[in-house]
Amino acid sequence: PATRAQPARLLPYLAAYNAGRLASYTLIGALAGGVGAYAAHLVSVRHAQLGLQLVAGAFMVVLGLYLAGVWAGLTRIERAGGALWRRIEPLGRRLLPVRTPAQALACGLVWGWLPCGLVYSVVVWAVAAGSAAEGARLLLAFGLGTLPALLAMGAAAAALGGFVRRPA
Repeated sequence: PATRAQPARLLPYLAAYNAGRLASYTLIGALAGGVGAYAAHLVSVRHAQLGLQLVAGAFMVVLGLYLAGVWAGLTRIERAGGALWRRIEPLGRRLLPVRTPAQALACGLVWGWLPCGLVYSVVVWAVAAGSAAEGARLLLAFGLGTLPALLAMGAAAAALGGFVRRPA
């Protein structure tokens, strides 16, 4: 409670949580890029790259339709990711409430695997990236792009939490 009331004390928790989330995204990107690189070795590189680029492009169209509210097909993919999440989520639940920055880091490592259509769209790009390193860089860049909004939301949630706990 005292930590939430003072933004300067909250910052290490938010930074640790997001560092964990970014580490998970980077690992996911490396795995996806590695899978794509392996698949590219099974067929000619030119055909593999073209096929993966077409899949990534189609997925971006699907993502656009999903974000516009025109087609909710991406929710099916999120539900498929829910199977993995159901196994991982209990680990995160054991970390709550977060009392230390180390716990926040561990929580971020777990929550980085939360099913999310936006993340999945970038994972498809990572498969087409050509290597584990490129896939990792792509997901890291995506995570860094979300960082300002998530840091702001974390601070706003803490402020709102303090506001709703007031007796008035």
